[in-house]
Amino acid sequence: MKLIRLGIIVALISTFAITIVMFPVMPDVVVSHWNAAGQANGHMSKVWGLFLIPLIMVGCVALFGILPRIDPLGKNYEQFRDYYEGFILVFVTFMFAIQAQIMLWGIGIQISPNHTFPVLLGILFIYLGFLIEHTEPNWFVGIRTPWTLSSTTVWNKTRERGGKLFKLAGIVSVVGIVFQTYAIWFILIPVFAVAIYTVVYSYFLYKNEQTTVIKPV
Repeated sequence: MKLIRLGIIVALISTFAITIVMFPVMPDVVVSHWNAAGQANGHMSKVWGLFLIPLIMVGCVALFGILPRIDPLGKNYEQFRDYYEGFILVFVTFMFAIQAQIMLWGIGIQISPNHTFPVLLGILFIYLGFLIEHTEPNWFVGIRTPWTLSSTTVWNKTRERGGKLFKLAGIVSVVGIVFQTYAIWFILIPVFAVAIYTVVYSYFLYKNEQTTVIKPV
């Protein structure tokens, strides 16, 4: 756990340090968005364009740190703490990679996001699958529906199924790198399909559980 936290700190410091070093050689306007074809279609001033992601990283890490403390079921986080903090590390690494892409474009090395985003998001989804598989009931992390939060059995079955499906969605996302202009669909369709499926799945699990309760004689 200490190594994971150290990794998070190193990722944050490295992002700010590299951004500060690169700042003088960056153009006054930097790319901030790409379309589905991998072409730049959004720009920001150098200050905001370069420091927005590092600030988002700090804000998200702070939020992730606060959630277990304010969650009424905060004690349950201890049972999946390593996976939770591991996700934070994967997330800040993901953001660092996006920051690197922005800076590379700024100095003329225009690597298409259709080459990088499918892999980066695929890794994020795959790790999210591992996190979901190990979550215990709580109000902020995992597949939280009215039905998973109302039944430990439904929570456990849904997290097992959902974790596997998010890993599969991550693999499909990575495959999108082969199809370039269609890569966005290999990212969006699987993850939305999994999200919708797990909600419906938890509902039917709960309804089935309620109808199969043994009534007293």
